[in-house]
Amino acid sequence: MVNLTIDGQKVSVPQGTTIMQAAATVGIDIPRLCYLKDINEISACKVCVVEIQGQNRVVTACTTPVQEDLVVYTNSPKARSVRRTNVELILSQHDCLCATCVRSGNCSLQKLANDLGIYDIPYERDVVDMPWNQDFPLIRDSKKCIKCMRCVQICDKVQKLHIWDVQNTGSRTTVDVAGNVTIEDSDCSLCGQCITHCPVGALKERNDVPKIYEALADTSKVTVVQVAPAVRTAWAEAFNLTPEQATEGRLVAALKRVGFDYVFDTCYAADVTIMEEGTELLEHLANPQDHSWPMFTSCCPGWVSYVNKKYPYFVPNLSTTKSPQQIFGALTKSFFAQQKGLKPKEICSISIMPCVSKKREAALFSMRSSGTHDVDIVLTTRELIRLLRAEHINPAYLDEQPFDNPLGQSTGAGVIFGATGGVMEAALRTAYKVVEGNEAPMDAFVDVRGEGDEAGRKVRTFKLGGTVLRTCTVSGLGNAGKLLEDLKAGRVQYDFVEVMACPGGCVGGGGQPIHDGEERAAELGSKLYALDSERPLRQSHLNPDVQALYKEFLEKPLGEKSEALLHSDHVKEHNYQ
Repeated sequence: MVNLTIDGQKVSVPQGTTIMQAAATVGIDIPRLCYLKDINEISACKVCVVEIQGQNRVVTACTTPVQEDLVVYTNSPKARSVRRTNVELILSQHDCLCATCVRSGNCSLQKLANDLGIYDIPYERDVVDMPWNQDFPLIRDSKKCIKCMRCVQICDKVQKLHIWDVQNTGSRTTVDVAGNVTIEDSDCSLCGQCITHCPVGALKERNDVPKIYEALADTSKVTVVQVAPAVRTAWAEAFNLTPEQATEGRLVAALKRVGFDYVFDTCYAADVTIMEEGTELLEHLANPQDHSWPMFTSCCPGWVSYVNKKYPYFVPNLSTTKSPQQIFGALTKSFFAQQKGLKPKEICSISIMPCVSKKREAALFSMRSSGTHDVDIVLTTRELIRLLRAEHINPAYLDEQPFDNPLGQSTGAGVIFGATGGVMEAALRTAYKVVEGNEAPMDAFVDVRGEGDEAGRKVRTFKLGGTVLRTCTVSGLGNAGKLLEDLKAGRVQYDFVEVMACPGGCVGGGGQPIHDGEERAAELGSKLYALDSERPLRQSHLNPDVQALYKEFLEKPLGEKSEALLHSDHVKEHNYQ
């Protein structure tokens, strides 16, 4: 242990601890912009400077290890002066139009400047504006980039896609797409982790809220909105609702207040997904010689994109079942349209997702089974919050309303799709019933939940009839890449593999609310499992609305109509209209 003094407080910490970490143990929060624990510890911003007694120069707290008997001042006149100057220099190269910034009120630089009392910038302004395709689902605003390197590091170290890199040198240093290519031609999967780890508004999703207002104003359109399971874990925090207030019913009521005609639950489509994908898995197990192994889930568009771009060798291993978003869109413009006597083009199909990659998925040419785009507009959870605020809606004062029918009823199996391991567990609950003829105990497959081992994998073995099923769940594209390399080399063998592009699953998605420096996927995932435990029905095959769908419309899983509407071979992954 090393003993030192920080701001007059005695501190004892293990050798190798940084000054920043040591200060945190006694409740002293040293300001910083670039720091991300274990990911970005490079002191790029120079904001975390502190003074050490007896030394002439200030040092960066995030990279300086503690030493015995050090006396540290985190906010001395010298440290505060240098910190202020460094922030002023950052602001001199930053577009400070906070009132029109998507991160206003949730920006680390804005808060830091306010805390330091910076109201004027004494240096010449030099803001660089680089061109960007404003139609791409991910938007980079070079005018707001503070060169903190977080996006580079999260993409390199966690997702291992290496999309971003440093360009130029000196005062002209900035970040841009690596390899001298455009973002459209890069391997970007649109996981959005660079967005959620950016401390300012330099990265954001394309704003599709104006399209919502156009649709609501079009009297010839019937607006149908679906809400993904992970959205319900985080949407209400922006309105300071208690857990008791933050219900699905209030979310439905808020969307109704906006003016949408029908509000449905994507969990219903998740139940349909299990009927199709679970049947697909059982068909693979029955005819192993006809298929590539293992079978991969295909619910995550970031993962599907990743396989297409980085490992096309494994595309045949992907389940052909579409994601719940696209299944819902296809059913909305076929089954629902038929029930309501509407033509597909008379419906505006809207989805609210925790994901940026869903925006691109909806635009794929292969996702037009109804003859038009099955999903017309995709909003992230953050865009939903901005929409409700724009409409001056306070959900706390709304009475709860149920999801509409016939696409609104869902089971607990559909709810847990938003957490890593959820798709796997939901599929196993139904596969067990089909094979064994009776329902599995509700705790039979809980071992697939969670983050997994050092490689990010949860590997388990289950018995289905006379078959031993080897399963693997993994989240994060960096972990997925290592898994694919091991599979290709023959180092591991599995039968069924679930992959989520975002660490922790959809609850940690790139479209979720941003809490700088916090990783909240595990906390939000536990909310979904709590909702699952409260559901009266917890297996997809028991959903009466899904049973009615097959009886009245689809006939059977993997049937002719199901194949036409609910499946894709993923070969057209890059084709847009």
